[in-house]
Amino acid sequence: MNRNDQQAYDRGTSLFSPDGRIYQVEYAREAVKRGAPSLGIRTSEGVVLAAQRRTSSSLMEGDSIEKLHKLDDYLGAASAGHVADARRLIDGARTAAQRNRLRYGEPVGVEMLTKTLSDEIQETTQIGGTRPFGAALLVAGMDGSDSGSAPRLFQTDPSGAPQEWRAVAIGSGRDDIQEFLEAEWSEDLTLDDGVEVAVRALLETDEELDATSVSVATITADGYQSVPERDLESVIEEYAPESDDADDTSE
Repeated sequence: MNRNDQQAYDRGTSLFSPDGRIYQVEYAREAVKRGAPSLGIRTSEGVVLAAQRRTSSSLMEGDSIEKLHKLDDYLGAASAGHVADARRLIDGARTAAQRNRLRYGEPVGVEMLTKTLSDEIQETTQIGGTRPFGAALLVAGMDGSDSGSAPRLFQTDPSGAPQEWRAVAIGSGRDDIQEFLEAEWSEDLTLDDGVEVAVRALLETDEELDATSVSVATITADGYQSVPERDLESVIEEYAPESDDADDTSE
C-alpha cells in the first residue's frame, strides 16, 4: 500500500484498510499509551485501582487531575488517555449505573456495565463523522453488596473489545508495569498487599514518584474508598530507590 492509499484510510474513521486495519482505532490506542499510567489489581478481598497524576506545571493543582472515579457504591474506574474522552465515558458509566438502579432496584453488574460502555465505544468505529475514543478505562467492582460478592476487573479498548483481568495496566509504561504485575500477582493477595503492589508497580516507571502524584482506591464489600495519602507515603518510603541511600548527618 502506498502512502496516498494509507492517507485515504487514515481519514476514514470507520473504514477497513485492505490489510484489515482501522487506522483511527490504532491512533486512539497510541493516545492511550501517551497517558499517565493506571492499573488495577484483583485481590481476595476486593479490587485496587491506582493511577499516577502528571501535572504540566508546578503551579497546577494536582487534585484537579482526576484519574480514579467512583461510578456507584460498589463500582469504580481508572482512566488513561485523553482526559475529555475519558470523562465522557465516565459520565456514561455513571448514567448507566443509576439507570439500572432505577429500573431494577439493584446495582449494575461489573461485566454488564463494561459491555454497555464497550458497545458505545464500538459504535464510534462504525458510524461516519465520529472518531474513536482516545481513552481506555479499567472498570472494577463487586457484583453485589454482600460479603459473598466476587471482585471483578475489566478493561475497555478503543476498538470496543472488553477484557477481564486479574491485574492489568494501561497508559505509558504499560509493558514494564504489566511485567511487574505478572511477577507479583497471586491468588492470595490481601487488599493491603494489593495496595502495596500497585504503588510498587508505579515506581517501576517513575522512581521519583511521591504520594501527592498517586491516587489509589479500593472497592470491596464495604464499597468504594480512597486510600489516604499517608498510607501511600509509607509504601513509597520503603520501596523508592532513594530510601536506600539515606544521607549521613553527623555533628
